[in-house]
Amino acid sequence: MKKTKNIFWVLSIFLLTLYSCSNDNDDSLKLLKKVVETSENGTSETTVYTYNGTEIVSIDGVQKRTDFTYTDGLITKRVILNKANQLLETIEYSYLVGKLVEVESLGNYRINYIHNTDKTVSYERFRISGNQQVKEFHGTLYFENENLIKNERILDTIPVGITSSESITFDYDAKNNPLYNVLGYKNLLDHMETISSNNSLINTVIATTTNGDQVLSVANFYKSSFKYDSENYPTERVSETAILANGNTGYLKTQYFY
Repeated sequence: MKKTKNIFWVLSIFLLTLYSCSNDNDDSLKLLKKVVETSENGTSETTVYTYNGTEIVSIDGVQKRTDFTYTDGLITKRVILNKANQLLETIEYSYLVGKLVEVESLGNYRINYIHNTDKTVSYERFRISGNQQVKEFHGTLYFENENLIKNERILDTIPVGITSSESITFDYDAKNNPLYNVLGYKNLLDHMETISSNNSLINTVIATTTNGDQVLSVANFYKSSFKYDSENYPTERVSETAILANGNTGYLKTQYFY
């Protein structure tokens, strides 16, 4: 009987220690809590991130809020509201064996994904208008070391005889992406380089149009520099060529708080 009690207490202590270690591991995951973006004229905007464990609940910005829904550890819905709590957009995510296969912005657009054996992902985007769907473009995503390194796409809504394509490449640091610990976030293929494990230093966009024998290519470069904390998470990002909310490019300083 005494031996049985001793075994019970040993098992109890072991399970308690295991549970404690599990909780410590969860607590040690660094999660982004706030972002402050400052433009060249000194105007600042703050975005707040709220979580339930490692599941993101909402992203609350100056002009809108995004609420997230999870199913079995995967993000299955994003609901975007304005500051008056009016619905702006609902985006639903569908998966097959844990891999994203469809994104649909209800009444706006739909993206289909195919995961290939060479680890690339092919996709097609359709614009939804009433009961009709028009293919806007199709392309391929390339990955390396848990980073999206290239997005190639061809436009499908152009006149016959003309081809128009775009290639976007990403160069990364070796530091931690502040959103990578968010459960299910890395599966959101429609979020481009923000799903990667590292931070993008240079984005190179090359747009090419071919009309008969004439080929026109235009290249744009978007560069960023970072400061990091002792755990190699970014605390500040500065870009002279950031894509701003109005669609223009310009100076933007981004501060990260955890």
